[in-house]
Amino acid sequence: MASKAVELVPVPGPEGTREVRLTSPDKVIFPALGITKREVMEYYVAVSGPMIAVLRDRPTNLKRYPDGVEGEPFFAKRLPKGAPEWVRTARVTFPSGRTADTFAPSEPAAIAWAANMGTLDFHPWPVRAPDTDHPDELRIDLDPQPGTSFADAVAVAAVVREVLAEAGLTGWPKTSGGRGIHVAAPIRPEWDFIQVRRAVISIARRVADRIPDKATVAWWKEERGERVFLDFNQAARDRTIASAWSVRGLPGATVSMPLAWESLPDVAPEDFTLRTVPGLLAEHGDPHADMHREQGGCEQALEWYEQDGLGEMPYPPEYPKMPDEPMRVQPSRARRTEA
Repeated sequence: MASKAVELVPVPGPEGTREVRLTSPDKVIFPALGITKREVMEYYVAVSGPMIAVLRDRPTNLKRYPDGVEGEPFFAKRLPKGAPEWVRTARVTFPSGRTADTFAPSEPAAIAWAANMGTLDFHPWPVRAPDTDHPDELRIDLDPQPGTSFADAVAVAAVVREVLAEAGLTGWPKTSGGRGIHVAAPIRPEWDFIQVRRAVISIARRVADRIPDKATVAWWKEERGERVFLDFNQAARDRTIASAWSVRGLPGATVSMPLAWESLPDVAPEDFTLRTVPGLLAEHGDPHADMHREQGGCEQALEWYEQDGLGEMPYPPEYPKMPDEPMRVQPSRARRTEA
């Protein structure tokens, strides 16, 4: 018999209903709003249908908040110990060459189990098991820099959509849960991480060339200015973004919300929270339900990459030296060295 500190939450799924443990249900996770762990679990059960379509068989890093959003979070890149036998994994290889068996949910109950482990943000890789070396999504992260806003990201996203279409790809937008926007384009899993990242670089460069006053691909912050940064390194191996339907670990409990393009100019990130999104889903359905029915290719974007002749861009500092990568030297520091 479950005690008051432990409840059993029924979660329907393809193998029948699972009874998922909910421990410390009254623990406050979002103090500013009084949102408890029970409410977090109830949210993830409510959105588990479309969310499992996003996460199914994807290796997924879990951003866990054991002490709520005012505590220190951490990323779990390996499946935590004590997981039920029905919580599946996928093996991934990190840039260092090390491997790990990572959470890769196959049913809604696995999402609920992760929520009970203190997970708010689910960060899936753009691959699916069993082939975890070839992405099936090309992702572009629009990151507004200081002095810019969500509205600026919306304007840049419209140009991203145009360039993706010219590359033969269909983009699907969502809010990041903060001030940014994520755009994903389904692709056939025929290209490795380096190739997909280069495709993203070429698409991002074309966007920045069209609206240089609004968008930039400058990796170094000192060169970005008050523009929206097209973060091509989110396409690198082991770099992930929060999934659609993820609750973000922010005071307002905002959600990374999938949207139709026509809705994007009329919304604000704070419209989508743990408490509003279940009702919106029930009323309007999943705007990304058809996302993976068609997959495009990277051929055109990679052809642009070769034609541009601009070559590689720097990788994040924790990565080993990558093929054809330029020096990872901050421009102002390089100028001082040359002088």
